[in-house]
Amino acid sequence: MKRTLITGAAGFLGSHLCDRFIKEGHHVIAMDNLITGDMRNIEHLMPHPNFEFYHHDVTKFVHVPGELHYILHFASPASPIDYLKIPIQTLKVGAMGTHNLLGLARAKGARFIIASTSEVYGDPLVHPQTEEYWGHVNPIGPRGCYDEAKRYQEAITMAYHRYHGLETRIVRIFNTYGPRMRLNDGRVLPAFIGQALRGEDLTIFGDGSQTRSFCYVSDLVEGIYRLLLSDYPYPVNIGNPSEITIKEFAEEIIKLTGTDQKVVYKDLPQDDPKQRQPDISKAQELLDWEPKVLRDEGLRITYDYFKNLPEERLYEDSEHREFEAFSKGV
Repeated sequence: MKRTLITGAAGFLGSHLCDRFIKEGHHVIAMDNLITGDMRNIEHLMPHPNFEFYHHDVTKFVHVPGELHYILHFASPASPIDYLKIPIQTLKVGAMGTHNLLGLARAKGARFIIASTSEVYGDPLVHPQTEEYWGHVNPIGPRGCYDEAKRYQEAITMAYHRYHGLETRIVRIFNTYGPRMRLNDGRVLPAFIGQALRGEDLTIFGDGSQTRSFCYVSDLVEGIYRLLLSDYPYPVNIGNPSEITIKEFAEEIIKLTGTDQKVVYKDLPQDDPKQRQPDISKAQELLDWEPKVLRDEGLRITYDYFKNLPEERLYEDSEHREFEAFSKGV
């Protein structure tokens, strides 16, 4: 039986990865310090004989007894509200946490994959974004703590691959959505749905002409799984190239939820990307992968999930909503 360590396991993506690797017959060691993760995302796995959970911060020394075959490093704040609120922790998990886990992978002879992000492209001057594009990033801007943490992750991962011969993979994740997202974490989809469910106006930052490309979580997990099992060590974009403006997306949410909220506009925050669309040619060629779930289907599933949450969860993380000026569609 393969033994797989997944960090950030109680988060949105991490919990879905735990489900997938359990389904594939792995013994999953889940690790999370629960700064932004939620145990409710993995509580259904706790009784499983091939699942164990470690409450641990990967910026500290990481010890896992026994052999390990795979390490998936998905520990990191991923929403703008979180990384603007805890920028130093965000940098530490990208730098120190990645270093610790690469050392563990080397000691165990494990294959290592990091969750990078489309944010390494910054506010791109190339559209759509290909893996060969180096990006347009402000390292000292408010988003620099997240963008540069991810760029450093990629650099040190490639250094371990080249210098130590470690088997490494890098997935550049574009906007992803689905059940278990935190409703008030500041990202555009849960922000819009949360506002609709609470009867609030939908907030757009900027004029709404900026674009995003949304990938349903099951498609993303499939792409990550295929990349991990491939023999390709360089970055690969995984996302849905179906591009939509934020204004059009707000209209889709209003239609989906059957609400009649207004759309209100606020100033666009500094360094907010104007365009975001993955070129997935590499994933199609190397992994025989492309997204299967259409946006209307994925949105319906996601809305049904949020709609059926207990009412008190609509107002959870209310302190995050005080930062809504940063909730602008990443």
